[in-house]
Amino acid sequence: MVDFLKNKNTNGECVGRELAVSPWSPLSEPLFRSLWIAALISYTGTWMRNVAAGWLMTELTLSPLMVSLVQAAYTLPVFLVILPAGALADLVDRRKFLLITQGWMVFAAALLGIITLRGYMTPWVLLIFTFVIGLGAVMNDPAWQAITPEIVSSKRHAPAVALGSVGYNLARAVGPAIGGLVVAAAGAGIAFLLNAITFFGVIFFLYRWKRPQHERAENVRVLDALRDGLRYGRSSPLVRCVLVRTGAFSLAASPLLALLPILARPFGARGYGLLLGSFGLGALIGAAALPRLRSRLSVDGLVVFAIFTLAAMVFAAGHVQTFGWLNLVLFVSGVAWIGILACFNVAAQTMSPPGMRARALSMYILVLQGGMAVGSAAWGALASRIGVPITMECSAGALILGLFTVRWFRLTSHELELAPSVVRD
Repeated sequence: MVDFLKNKNTNGECVGRELAVSPWSPLSEPLFRSLWIAALISYTGTWMRNVAAGWLMTELTLSPLMVSLVQAAYTLPVFLVILPAGALADLVDRRKFLLITQGWMVFAAALLGIITLRGYMTPWVLLIFTFVIGLGAVMNDPAWQAITPEIVSSKRHAPAVALGSVGYNLARAVGPAIGGLVVAAAGAGIAFLLNAITFFGVIFFLYRWKRPQHERAENVRVLDALRDGLRYGRSSPLVRCVLVRTGAFSLAASPLLALLPILARPFGARGYGLLLGSFGLGALIGAAALPRLRSRLSVDGLVVFAIFTLAAMVFAAGHVQTFGWLNLVLFVSGVAWIGILACFNVAAQTMSPPGMRARALSMYILVLQGGMAVGSAAWGALASRIGVPITMECSAGALILGLFTVRWFRLTSHELELAPSVVRD
């Protein structure tokens, strides 16, 4: 995998030049290496839980609305706490803050596992606990994404961020397959308990991490910091472009993953895990291919091509009948998905100065995950009325219609400096 810095040529397109620093060099630093391994294990556990929760809901009910609400419940907390979480991440000691959020998720995942094993699970109990775990994840995310510069030397920051993306997408490829096997062999309750255990590597790292002395912002309240962040978001054209484009995508694309448990039902828990694994494998390969694609296409050109591809795959997902073809559809979808989110994540990472970064990222996460939550619930309700295949056709059409936002909200701009990004959703 090769990392690139992006510049503009005279035609406004992106060109790349190879970085002198090796893409693997951050792993030579013990601090970063320890966190990267711990995060890889934690990400894998998260994808195991996602598979277990989605599949468990199909065992409790086959209502498309209730199945789609699993994804909605996990992302819904973004509306409640992501903006205050971004402000807090810029103001408090991020190490202590992350210890609290990680502990929250351990407790919720463990309790979810115990309730499932005791046989007390209902669809609404599952949604409530999914919401609670999502609440911890949303509180965690801005601070988590903002600590990378603190654990790696400045000259290795760009490849460190890229390796974070590699770790996340590697877990996305293997975690669902492992989760499907665990659910098929031992049940969803065991998968939830294993997820709780996977958080302890990160907790152990944070507990032992000797973070440099935190400088507290004098006379700055969370509410004031939040207002400053919102004021900055309203005044920045690039921020508006990123948020509008991200919202159009997340609302339209959400049914692919939200309704996948229904599509995978004939193939069992292992089949569901393998399908999500195919999506993750596509995302991993797509992330590796992005530097080469970025050297040939503008940001908007790459996004448009990827959205057309994803729309075709979403349409196909509602109609293919065999496991092999559905795996291929999910694999190509993962490649396209990562191409779209990579560009949006790049813009989100670079659209603000360092002192405003966590707050700007929180606005981006709000639109991305909030769109997924609203879209999942809305498309699930539609699928309950008109069926999953026609709903997937409508989703594909909505993705194409969303391309009209490119005309007024372009990401290819002199304000945008492309760099490796953490690709998460």
